[in-house]
Amino acid sequence: MQALINAGGKGTRMGACGTEKPMQTIGGKPVIKRVVDALSGSASIDEIAVSVSEHTLETEKYLKSIGVRTIRTSGENFMEDLHESFEALDGEFVLTCPSDLPFISTIELDKFISEFDPGKMESMIAIVDKKAFDKLDIKPSYTRDYYGSEWVVSGVSIMDREKTLRGVYLQESFYETDSLDFAVNVNTQEELEQARKIIDRKGCTKA
Repeated sequence: MQALINAGGKGTRMGACGTEKPMQTIGGKPVIKRVVDALSGSASIDEIAVSVSEHTLETEKYLKSIGVRTIRTSGENFMEDLHESFEALDGEFVLTCPSDLPFISTIELDKFISEFDPGKMESMIAIVDKKAFDKLDIKPSYTRDYYGSEWVVSGVSIMDREKTLRGVYLQESFYETDSLDFAVNVNTQEELEQARKIIDRKGCTKA
């Protein structure tokens, strides 16, 4: 399976801080490298590509220096970047992952992938129990109701690439988790500092 990391956004919620969001360091390592490492460790992932844009030129330069494939997109919005990236790929299904998940791990990714049934599913989305955020003292920006409980969309999904490009509405399946690996997105300065504190408490530098 091919994997696509989305790293071409403007990162406006992070604010002006002199460093592109994917290049922010947590535990001494750029967030984008932590995500790449987690995906690289999975035996289910055959190829990794990262979508970049004029908004993330330093990220693009860094990824090329470590031998990671990049796909240049417009950076206008998520769906436009997704379609442009999917056009450059050729797999039937693609795992998509945001570049701002500092705690994503190979172990949890493999659990997620193992639940996907390509014969029965068109897409599968990882959703995180809101209670996991309460434990971390993090307030998610958006929640959705699922069977009477509040869940947060992590941004990790598996999608039928060809149907997406044809504009077909994909039937959604959900992977429910309360794992920290999926729970922390780094979109703001506050979330960045919280992630760094979590790393410090865990005493680890690897994803």
